[in-house]
Amino acid sequence: MENKVLSVVIPCYNERESILEILKKVKAAPVEHMEIIVVDDKSTDGTTEIVRNKVEPIVDKVIYHAENTGKGGALRTGFMAATGDVVIIQDADMEYDPNEYPQVVNPIFEGRAEVVYGSRFLNQSAKGYLLNRLANKGLTFLSNMRTHQKLTDMETCYKAFKREIIQSIDIEEKRFGFEPEITAKISKKGITIQEVPISYYPRSNEEGKKIGWKDGVRALHCIWHYSR
Repeated sequence: MENKVLSVVIPCYNERESILEILKKVKAAPVEHMEIIVVDDKSTDGTTEIVRNKVEPIVDKVIYHAENTGKGGALRTGFMAATGDVVIIQDADMEYDPNEYPQVVNPIFEGRAEVVYGSRFLNQSAKGYLLNRLANKGLTFLSNMRTHQKLTDMETCYKAFKREIIQSIDIEEKRFGFEPEITAKISKKGITIQEVPISYYPRSNEEGKKIGWKDGVRALHCIWHYSR
């Protein structure tokens, strides 16, 4: 879209093996105007040094947390720093493909939606590890019951928002409880969340996946708490 800017918020914690590679993919994404914001969430594996020496020169903004705040805390920082018309979340791993930004954000740029989620399961065969898929399906079902949305993938990384909408929401969750929290709070504003299909390349816990069973328990609490 002419003169429209996409802000890409990248929360980063202990991603030294992938941060530079994902940034190359983000910078090569087919979007004309981008603002790239990296939030280093007090990494402990050498990621911070990579970000300071190699990432800072090639992105628009880098913010360093003095304390680890979790994904939700890093996203809150990144959202408030964004100045683009639309904001999208990009994890620092390699599970999602930035080449698919247009199909996620164009409905917002074109005025057809205010919030769009990229679904890993919409109109395609299931991907990812079985337990993760089952947990996601169950949490999405419960979230839909509370929010009256019709989502297939509430836990997806690729969430895009009109900037003024995401900046109007007070994010309270520090970890992955952000996903049901933001879905509930968007729904309370009377906004219907649109979904579009996206690709997905899952990684294992051994490869650095950070979500665990405790996050699932927290998600159950968040679904109930934030949709009251």
